[in-house]
Amino acid sequence: MNSVPLGRVTRGTTGTNRLRRIDRWIARHPVLRRAEREPLVVDLGYGASGVTALELEARLHTTRPDVTVLGLEIAPERVATATAQLAQVRAGASPFRPDARVAFARGGFEVPASRRPVVIRAFNVLRQYDETEVTAAWERMAARLAPGGILVEGTCNEVGRVATWVEVGADALPRTLTVSLRLADLESPLIAAERLPKALIHRNVPGEQVHDFLRTLDREWERAAALGAFGPVQRWRGAMQAMADAGWPLRQRSRWRLGEITVPWDRVAPTP
Repeated sequence: MNSVPLGRVTRGTTGTNRLRRIDRWIARHPVLRRAEREPLVVDLGYGASGVTALELEARLHTTRPDVTVLGLEIAPERVATATAQLAQVRAGASPFRPDARVAFARGGFEVPASRRPVVIRAFNVLRQYDETEVTAAWERMAARLAPGGILVEGTCNEVGRVATWVEVGADALPRTLTVSLRLADLESPLIAAERLPKALIHRNVPGEQVHDFLRTLDREWERAAALGAFGPVQRWRGAMQAMADAGWPLRQRSRWRLGEITVPWDRVAPTP
């Protein structure tokens, strides 16, 4: 293992259920479902507590009981904390299965592992870097993926009700952007702007595609207000259908009910 992990120590903010939206998205992803036996998933930069890696394994277990989750952190003290938490899990003193297929190790963007992961989840990590560092970080992580694997890089708010992420292929090229919002108390989809991935967060200005995307999303949400009488999910579906009718190539329509919208990267990519 590299004695000097690649990357910088992040703030380490974490919390129970904070990453539930991305966990469930990964659990349904064809890359995980079609993976060969005993797939490895990496939770890179899990923070001050190992709970997100444990929750990820629990959620993926329902789809792939043979999955293993490896939590990686740069700070040795965070690895020690997570390892102590895992000991409590093994002793049956936690809500998680004592036989949870989880391990923790020190590591960064080089993703040290005995085998290549099918999924790397790096959430709330690059948010603390400069935009110019994003591509190199994607390339480092993607180079460690198994053939056909994906990197999921994104950010969310402190309680996990607002989340956005980019799916990046093993070729290090971004494929899609997903916005995932809790609909029950949603006032405007523009709330996602402050939680965009690092590659996009400074591009939410007139003349940039992601700015047009978010404004269109907000406009259609407002236009669908009458559907709110039937509930926020119906209102969201109406907004999504209006965007699709207008020519937006929306993906994963089955997930609209969850407050998600996924678009091809080339419709939101930064202007060179």
